[in-house]
Amino acid sequence: MAPPDDFDKDTAQDEALFSKALKDNGKEETIGTGQGLESVMRIPVLLQVVLGSASMPVANLMKLGRGAIVPLDHRVGEPVDVVVNGRIIARGEVMVVEEDNSRFGVTLTEIVGPGGADHN
Repeated sequence: MAPPDDFDKDTAQDEALFSKALKDNGKEETIGTGQGLESVMRIPVLLQVVLGSASMPVANLMKLGRGAIVPLDHRVGEPVDVVVNGRIIARGEVMVVEEDNSRFGVTLTEIVGPGGADHN
């Protein structure tokens, strides 16, 4: 569906108002510098490490109980996916955190570029 004819006009007006507001504050900043970037850097994101996944019919899912083993699609020794807000950003190896042997960590072995895959 195409945007309404006045969409570009409204967008231009919004940008002009935003620019004027910044100038009225005595500061004209871009998102990549100064306080604008600092604000973005404080936004929390959800980071997950995915060991693997499995697909099964609901009937099999309903049969799972304590002690059941669900085989995953990743094999032992394969890199795990590091996912931020649903997007794979890196891959790495699972390790035990040296300071606290009761916790796992991930050593990053590959950084996925901007076109990184979405995680389902």
